[in-house]
Amino acid sequence: MTPTRSLRAIGVALAVTALGAVSAAAADEEDAVVRGAYLVRAGGCFSCHTAAGGQALAGGRPLATPFGTFYTPNITPDRQTGIGRWTDAQFVRALREGVRPDGANYFPVFPYPSFTGITDADAQAIKAYLFSVRPIRQVNQPHEISFPFSWRFLQNGWKLLYFTEGPYQPDQKQTEAYNRGAYLVTALAHCGECHTPRNVFGAVDSNQRLSGTADGPDGQPVPNITPDPATGIGGWDKGDIVELLRTGTTPEQSKVKGAMKEAVEDGLKYLTDADLGAIADYLVAQTPIAHEVARKR
Repeated sequence: MTPTRSLRAIGVALAVTALGAVSAAAADEEDAVVRGAYLVRAGGCFSCHTAAGGQALAGGRPLATPFGTFYTPNITPDRQTGIGRWTDAQFVRALREGVRPDGANYFPVFPYPSFTGITDADAQAIKAYLFSVRPIRQVNQPHEISFPFSWRFLQNGWKLLYFTEGPYQPDQKQTEAYNRGAYLVTALAHCGECHTPRNVFGAVDSNQRLSGTADGPDGQPVPNITPDPATGIGGWDKGDIVELLRTGTTPEQSKVKGAMKEAVEDGLKYLTDADLGAIADYLVAQTPIAHEVARKR
């Protein structure tokens, strides 16, 4: 082979290799977007970040709390009003530490105390999906919070008292299904944020985890989902839990309402049978807590 032909052959080989690398990178990105879409569903992002009658993920959903009304932000990739300028590191820091790109603290109505448990790989996949959706220009609505809770710097003290940072660590003594369920319940799906009573400072009561509260989202009662036979789901089997997560139907054939209905319709029903079963495995293995949730009059 002449030197000219040899160089040409090398050039062709390099071009083929480069095209292969580009194709592999594109395939990886597509896989991340698909996986991210699943994780966004599991995380309940659609129901929280979509206002009634509004565009998906563009924010504006009001969340009434004892401290005031919070409005969820636009998480579409619009560069002016959404998260389109965020870097990977900024996105992970928001989930892991509850800190905005400008360095200010988020209020814990954004469930970063649970999202901190999300793995970096899952966080990056979530970002890949969010950056794949259509950007929507919608300015975020200011929160309506009572003084002095509106001071973000006070969250530094709140974090010292009530926040533990870091990804979920699997329990080596437990099964793979249990650990997957624990990851979903405690981190990604953040079930405890709604199903656990809170103290006067808005922090979840770790001694009453998952035992329900009379003051859930928008002041509505949320049931006890520990396996207590009298006040929780102790009379349910794993199939009952999976059925509720998939269809919103209880063993008594009633339908869930309110925030749980949204959680099912916008997210949980899209989970695989394996993930729904893992959630059930985790819940039935928890310590029963006797806690009757009283409805407000």
